[in-house]
Amino acid sequence: MDFPTRVAQAVPKGFIMNAIFEKNPAVSRRGFLGLTAAAASVPLLAACGGGSASQGGGAGGAIKFWDMPWGTPAYNEAAKKVTEGFANGSSKANYQIIQWNNFYQTFSSAIASKTGPAVSTGGGFQAFQFEQQGQIAYADKVVEELKKNGQFDDLLPGVLDPFKTDKGYVALPWQLDVRPLWYRKSLFEKAGVAVPTDWASLLEAGKKLKGIGAVGFATGSGAGNNIGNHLMIMMMLNNGGGVFTKDGQLDVMNDRNVEAVEFLLELVSNGVIDPAAVSYSLENLDSQWKKDGKAAFGMYVLGLPQRVGDTSGDLVAASPLAGPHGDKAALIFPNNIMMYTNTPSQDASNAFVVYYLGKLKELWQQKLVNGLPVFKSITEIPEFSSDPNNMKIVNEYVPIAKTFAAQGTTLTADLAALDGGQALNQFTQTVLTGKTDARSALTAFESGLKSVLKK
Repeated sequence: MDFPTRVAQAVPKGFIMNAIFEKNPAVSRRGFLGLTAAAASVPLLAACGGGSASQGGGAGGAIKFWDMPWGTPAYNEAAKKVTEGFANGSSKANYQIIQWNNFYQTFSSAIASKTGPAVSTGGGFQAFQFEQQGQIAYADKVVEELKKNGQFDDLLPGVLDPFKTDKGYVALPWQLDVRPLWYRKSLFEKAGVAVPTDWASLLEAGKKLKGIGAVGFATGSGAGNNIGNHLMIMMMLNNGGGVFTKDGQLDVMNDRNVEAVEFLLELVSNGVIDPAAVSYSLENLDSQWKKDGKAAFGMYVLGLPQRVGDTSGDLVAASPLAGPHGDKAALIFPNNIMMYTNTPSQDASNAFVVYYLGKLKELWQQKLVNGLPVFKSITEIPEFSSDPNNMKIVNEYVPIAKTFAAQGTTLTADLAALDGGQALNQFTQTVLTGKTDARSALTAFESGLKSVLKK
């Protein structure tokens, strides 16, 4: 995504919002920023406007909607207009921007003092955090209404599943952030090698690309850069592995994870992954992906050509790789909208969420959201479908995509201890240095997670 100024902030233990930062003033996705107990150096988006928290749920009976800076100021202006167009009997809605900088403290203090929102967007696992405190209103009635008006059938397959708990739907998805693979055609042509389709061809192509001074698998794990973290998990998923079992128990040391890390270490030892990747910031990674850069292939964010200013068609979304056992998977982050128990009217909150989801198309029509829509009908509008990379990612990545909960499917607050936290940061940097073996690296990773997980 394209992002505002970065600042380092300490974040409360166990909260997560997996975010990637760039130097342009727009946010390309839901922006979850990875946080755990020792995440004092994880960057948050700097403040750039927005009001203070006041009057719980809604002033004068109006539904208070708190939204984040998901894009340029034009995004928030459009979202505000949509919000203020809501009318349900005597119920109206007010819009307020909440900055990423110290956003968790803003929500926590406002909710504790009953001055928080009735509805909000926010961090990826935020709804699960506040559900534990009894502050989240379940969205089952909204789902029922979506089924009645046809919006439920318009949802892309599986996008609702991560939010279903035994008590109800904790939140509803409104956009998706996937980690696709990208390649630069001209560098592959120069190296005289085909675009990889599986792990074996990735290794061989990477060796030939190295021969022309290109990077065969671009990534980074420097300050503020969690692309490397995401790559570690993605490769486990791409081999049929994952950090958790289907029922949510920790499962770091499974054979598929070991095999994935062994392959990553092989890429490092052969120079397919840049030896300096461990220290690369997002600015460094962006430079590699620019027209005159060295990146030939790698996993990165949505809208990479726009991000690095090269829409010539030379940067192309690659098809997902097949793992050594034939598995295909991609990493996905479902951004969501949630409701709170402190509201002037739960019926009005429900009606607002149904209304807002129904108006999302307007934001994509104005090209204000650099994320994937959750509704099939939005993927069909020309403003979205005219980009072949968009359609390739929707058609090839979304159907096989998995979250950080894999091998399970349901998100939980415990995932805050994984995404972007210190255990994953240290694991990623250990692997990228190549000074380890797979089992040792995974053992340390598992130990770090156990120290912060509740189970």
